[in-house]
This record gives sequence, structure tokens and C-alpha cells, in this order.
Amino acid sequence: MWDTYLRNVRVLIVDDQDFIRSLLRHILGVLGCTNITDASNGEAAWFAIRDNPPDLLIVDWEMEPMGGIELVGKIRNDDTSPDRFMPIIMITAHSERPRIIAARDAGVNEFVMKPVSARTLFSRLNAVIEHPRRFVRTSEYFGPDRRRKRTFVDFERRDTKNKKKAPVDAAKATDPNKEMDQGEINEFLNPSGKDTEAGVA
Repeated sequence: MWDTYLRNVRVLIVDDQDFIRSLLRHILGVLGCTNITDASNGEAAWFAIRDNPPDLLIVDWEMEPMGGIELVGKIRNDDTSPDRFMPIIMITAHSERPRIIAARDAGVNEFVMKPVSARTLFSRLNAVIEHPRRFVRTSEYFGPDRRRKRTFVDFERRDTKNKKKAPVDAAKATDPNKEMDQGEINEFLNPSGKDTEAGVA
């Protein structure tokens, strides 16, 4: 099924590296996508989107003169945006938690780490197509729902020797700047818990 899954989906790839655009074209082609266009930066992509909006956008973070975050912001918030609900997958080699938060807060749907694999890309495509998050609007944000499942963290640990509970330094429990792996990113961006890890046969 996966080889026909994307046949009618129009995808725009935005990356300033020829090799990455070529690689993504190849992966999408293997996955059955036949309608692919690309742009080398956010500014060129913005004009292409306004002229002929794609069904789905795959965009790199760091580009000149307009980067991926700025492009996402224009798609979500600019009055001239032709599709503010466009599914957006961001790709980057940087996976530090603050970057994931910034991408989420800009309005991306999914986030894929480089080097990009066919399996990971397909799972994120499947997530935005088959399990889209609802969009929300606040005074400061428009985009996919950012609210996460409520989790409870036990900041106490048991001292097995003395059979007592000793407090754990909450600041040391997690490093706010640590790099996240793809699984952690997927969980972070999918608050409903309906994330899927569809594989490629």
C-alpha cells in the first residue's frame, strides 16, 4: 500500500542543499509520490506557495535569506497565506530540546532529524495525513494543538539502604538543552498519543 499512499499528494521540498533535495525526492519517489517540487530557500518557497500551494511542505531549518521557522510563521500567520492549515514537516540536523520547542511553537506538525531515512519520513507523513492534530488559535499562536498529555514525574527516589525517600534535584532530572532522539521528538509533538510508527515494507 505504501507505494501508492502518496501518489496524489503534492509535496514541496525546501532545503538549501542540492544533495538533500535530491535525497528527499528519491525517498518520496520510492514511497510513491509523483508530484514533487522544490525550492532552495524560504523566500523562493513562499512565492511558490502563494502561486501554487502544495498539499504538504517539507522544510529545512537553516536557510538564507529566509529560514524554515520564518517560512512556517508566514504560512501560519500571514494574511496572504493561501493555506494556513498546510501540513509542515521540518527537517534539521539539530535536535536540541529548545529547537524542537521553537519548531513546535512556530506551528510545525512534525519534525524529522537528519540524516533522513525512508522509514522515519514515511512515519511522519503518515502521522500528518492519517492522524492530524486539530488546529488551535490563541492571541499569540495559530497551528497544531501544542498541549501535551499530562504526565506526572516522581521527584523522589528511594534510598534502598536506609529505606527512606530522598529528594531528587528536579533541575538535574532532565537537561533542558539535551538532544532528543526521533522517538522522543515524535512523542513530544503528538500530545494526543495517536502517534504511529508506520514502517516501510
